[in-house]
Parts: sequence; C-alpha cells; structure tokens
Amino acid sequence: MERMAFVYTTYPSVVEAEQAGRVLVERRLAACVNILPGMISVYRWEGAVERGEEAVMIVKTRAALTDAVSAAIKEMHSYSTPAILTLPLDKVEAGYLAWMLDATQPVKTSS
Repeated sequence: MERMAFVYTTYPSVVEAEQAGRVLVERRLAACVNILPGMISVYRWEGAVERGEEAVMIVKTRAALTDAVSAAIKEMHSYSTPAILTLPLDKVEAGYLAWMLDATQPVKTSS
C-alpha cells in the first residue's frame, strides 16, 4: 500500500517558499504544500548564534517521492544547507490519501 509523508523545510521568505511549492505541485511531486509565514529561528551557524525570520513549508507527498522532493528542494533553495526533514505518516484518512495519490500520479501521455 502506498504511504504518505510530510517533508518539512524552511525558506528565508514566503515568496521563495511559494515559488518552490508551486514547482513541486506542478511537477506532481507534491499534492499540496502549506506555507506558514512568520517563524522566528534561532540557530548556530558557522560558530555564531543567529536569529532569522523564515517561512515553514510542509510538503504533502507520497513516501516514495520524498527523495525526489528533497532533490528538487535542494535544486531550488537559496540556502547552502536547507533543513529538509521527512516525516512518515502512520495513519491518513482514506479519502485524503486517495486524493494525494491521485494528485501525485504521473501524467499519462498517449503514444
């Protein structure tokens, strides 16, 4: 049975997150992305404690597509080391799972 996963990442701006999210959905790597603006991050980077404002993006996808999602995020991301965390989901409502599977199904082309 196909399983669903979330891929969690952050972006320096809502604009960048939305651009990347649109590409993921257009490529059918994600059924949906949720972008949450206004997050404050405090983190250690290159020996210093930093503070930044970021946008969270949660990518809803097939578990089998998480490597492709991760690669696409890296390809489009402005950070040299973006946070990309895959969260497998144990239980998903059947109707939602069916929608997500349909939305991430490769488009069939006629030969």
